[in-house]
Amino acid sequence: MSTALRHLEEELGRLDAQNLLRRPPAALPEGLLNLCSNDYLGYARRPWPHVASGDAPGGAGASRLVYGDHPAHGRAERALAAWVGAESALLFTSGYAANVGTLAALAAPGDVIVSDRLNHASIIDGCRLSGAAVNVVPHRDTRAVEEALGRAHGARRRWVVTESYFSMDGDIPDLAALRSLCDAHDAALVVDEAHAVGVFGPEGAGLCARAGVRPDVLIGMLGKAIGLQGAFVAGTAPLRSWLWNRARSFVFSTGVSPALADAIGERVVACRADDEARLRLAQAAERLRRAVCEAGGETSHEGPVVPWVLGEAPRALQVAAELRERGLLVQAIRPPTVPAGTSRLRLTARADLRPDELDRAVDGLRGAAR
Repeated sequence: MSTALRHLEEELGRLDAQNLLRRPPAALPEGLLNLCSNDYLGYARRPWPHVASGDAPGGAGASRLVYGDHPAHGRAERALAAWVGAESALLFTSGYAANVGTLAALAAPGDVIVSDRLNHASIIDGCRLSGAAVNVVPHRDTRAVEEALGRAHGARRRWVVTESYFSMDGDIPDLAALRSLCDAHDAALVVDEAHAVGVFGPEGAGLCARAGVRPDVLIGMLGKAIGLQGAFVAGTAPLRSWLWNRARSFVFSTGVSPALADAIGERVVACRADDEARLRLAQAAERLRRAVCEAGGETSHEGPVVPWVLGEAPRALQVAAELRERGLLVQAIRPPTVPAGTSRLRLTARADLRPDELDRAVDGLRGAAR
């Protein structure tokens, strides 16, 4: 056999020695309470909505530019655009594909992208692929964004990229201030609402809607609060047309399943009307947040993500194992997902957590803290 990949065993051993090696999870014991899912509204465990049109096949068969475009795609995109208050939307196969493809298609050499230090890996990779100069600024530092834009006046174009709800810290940037800075410096605002759509804002339309901010590019995910799969990019009709032509992760991928696309419309209708689930989600999150604070963590933000920062990776693994012994499934999040020295447990609330399950979670957290 070839020995060309013999170095991989050494590299894997090095990761293992640093407590950073990830392995596929073993079958989980019955009865574990899942506190690490992004299924914020509890929709993911429901069956797919009824395919109302009856004409949506399971597979697209090709890229949508070739032969894979289907009426179901248009129906889903119109529902999503209307939800977030945009003129148009375009479906992607995943959130990663949406961020990478969109940023690489929009920015180019000669441009400057101002990117938050804690932006998701898909944003980082999209910025790199674009060929633009990337100015990484401290987390949620609007003054640093302003200074970076001031230095970029000679650039061909300027872009500010941020998440609206940071999924490892559960905090929110000042979206209104970022919009004002972009307007003042003739820059485009790109906002990844992956963990906010369905959770925040009027009818769950996201944090931009809550703040009264219209980004130039809004990226939303369908695998979290919506409980399905895929992603969308919303904005103007010219934006959609450009991405249709130039977003490589869209152009060179088989289209989203038409059956899935048809299910999206019904799920959007249900999500928009489900303020009751959003209220239950907020109440569950607040209870988990209080429990983490009582256990010695510091987590003062809002929303379903409740981080418990423990420092080094071995400590996070130890506490995660202790919680599992107490019947709670919470994953240890380690570098490179989070910065070195900030390994943590990332608890997530769900709207479908029952009162007795929240009692179990609180008791388990208290016990692990002791």
